[in-house]
Amino acid sequence: MMFEKIARMSDLLTADSANLLRELIAIPSTSGNEGAVIERIANAMSDNGFDEVYTDPMGNLLGRIGSGKHVLAMDGHVDTVDIGNINAWQFDPFQGKQKNGIIYGRGASDMKGALAALVYAGKIIKQLDLEDDFTLYVTATIQEEECDGLCWQYIVKEDKIVPESVIICEPTNLQLYRGQRGRVEFEIITEGFSSHGATPERGDNAIYKITPIIHDIEKLNHTFKSESFLGKGSITISRIRSEAPSLNAVADLAAIYIDRRLTTGETIESALREISALSSIQNVKAKIIIPEYESPSYKGLTLKMQKYYPAWSLEQDNPALKCASELYKKIYLRDALPGKWDFSTNGVATAGLFKIPTFGFGPANEIHAHTVIDQCPIWHLTEAMKFYAAFPKYYVMMNASKI
Repeated sequence: MMFEKIARMSDLLTADSANLLRELIAIPSTSGNEGAVIERIANAMSDNGFDEVYTDPMGNLLGRIGSGKHVLAMDGHVDTVDIGNINAWQFDPFQGKQKNGIIYGRGASDMKGALAALVYAGKIIKQLDLEDDFTLYVTATIQEEECDGLCWQYIVKEDKIVPESVIICEPTNLQLYRGQRGRVEFEIITEGFSSHGATPERGDNAIYKITPIIHDIEKLNHTFKSESFLGKGSITISRIRSEAPSLNAVADLAAIYIDRRLTTGETIESALREISALSSIQNVKAKIIIPEYESPSYKGLTLKMQKYYPAWSLEQDNPALKCASELYKKIYLRDALPGKWDFSTNGVATAGLFKIPTFGFGPANEIHAHTVIDQCPIWHLTEAMKFYAAFPKYYVMMNASKI
């Protein structure tokens, strides 16, 4: 009976959630510029009956329902990447174009669709009196696109909220996901000394010194072993730069930026050892730097974080995931086949750093994230609301049955 009531109300609220999604798309919200969209979501939470709605000093929005002992969280980040070349878009990226049952625009999939569904799932919980011995936080978090997990480091360490389980509501195409590869970023620097470009033999060209390192990094990518669930780690060069007194001078500094994706068992230490061991690095005594993220939030708070984002995966027999899988079958009448994201999420903090049981479920397909065809099917909002509204009470029921 509970599932039938949730399904009916999800159908009734589909148009409202779709309208909210269109409104959220219309508000640009790149990292560091999330204030306006946070305000709109906060108003929607309040209008839909959340028990408490507030922003923390960093700028994350927390909507609370209930005050029971089982603390749960459903997370959606509000920031998006920028739009890139506007001429490549078929529709205005900030219009929230609706066509053939699909809403298009920047952030539709990643991840304003999930936020719209979460807000109205909260309304369903309140109106159907689905509250139980749980405290649910719907977190609308910031700066994820530039530094995934930074927001949750603040929520856990400063807000002192440590859930029993977290649902990351990034796009999963309405599947359950239980992990992702991690990553660490490196900058490799070679130094030389300059001379006039007319007499290069008098200098020591830093670009020539970094060239063999580039080739070795490319070769290194083919040496990584694959793990059964998360797959193989990878490494690539994402940027190269050099410095010289002028365009008529020998470069005295060269640097490459490295994106190293980490699978199970790989860490910042193991990745650093691999790169440090390259003969091309050692021959020129290249410097290896792990950069820090250091950008102010829209509220002006600056948190420093080393650019290391651990890989994580949740065991298939974890009680939270088993509960989610059982609920999934009851709602959708098919077995869940938990998968993984190709990209990174705030799970690098909740699961990777804090070891909080974390899994993913969200509307839209991740293949559309960050693209000029960014989109979310409207029917996905309906189905996502069903799961989000049912999970907290079902989680408490399953836990109570084991006592």
